[in-house]
Amino acid sequence: MDVTMKKVESESPYYCSSSSPSSTSSESKLSSASPCNPNSPPDPSSWHAETSKKVVVLIPHKRKAGRKKFRETRHPVYRGVRQRNGNKWVCEVREPNKKSRIWLGTYPSPEMAARAHDVAVLALKGTSAVFNFPDSVSLLPVANSSSAADIRLAASKVSSVFGPSSSSSSRVETKPCLVDGFVKTENNVDEVKTVFFDEEAFYNMPVFLDSMAEALLITPPSMKRAFDWDEVDCETDLTLWTD
Repeated sequence: MDVTMKKVESESPYYCSSSSPSSTSSESKLSSASPCNPNSPPDPSSWHAETSKKVVVLIPHKRKAGRKKFRETRHPVYRGVRQRNGNKWVCEVREPNKKSRIWLGTYPSPEMAARAHDVAVLALKGTSAVFNFPDSVSLLPVANSSSAADIRLAASKVSSVFGPSSSSSSRVETKPCLVDGFVKTENNVDEVKTVFFDEEAFYNMPVFLDSMAEALLITPPSMKRAFDWDEVDCETDLTLWTD
């Protein structure tokens, strides 16, 4: 019974224990400021410091609301193509049944990066793969094997096949032609060929407009006298049975 009473007395914050002869001056100061002494009020600064420490410890760090904003760099049409550093386009392909990716390089246009992607998937999956261009199987260079080094070597040849130099050399010199009254020149400037066409004379518009104006001046014809069919006497002998 004495043990339980001592335990309750030690846990209670308002329990005042008798000062022992061996108590120091610091303990007497704490006991005078404790809530056991009704004559001495507690120090508000000490309570504020203690509560502020508890608040800092108990309140967790608040995360920012909303989802994290990011800039979309993937091309909206071509597979495996991403935009990087302004006008540069990069291409990389994931290896089948693996988490690793094969880096295919940086290209000046998204079309060339898409062609490099088709070179890689042709070497990895064959003709059953999904290509960015339907003619990639017949036009693109084929890698010697499915290794990353051979795929990069074949993808590097895309710039020589589909680069701007090859497209400029394949231009065909054309002559100016006349299409719907427009002349196409070498400088792509449209020169309009002046042709006068009198629509009023062709459709006889002046006479037609004059006839419409004269029709407005003509008095509309008067209505003829009508009659009521109920006022007309008409008698006919009809027999239900014939002889």
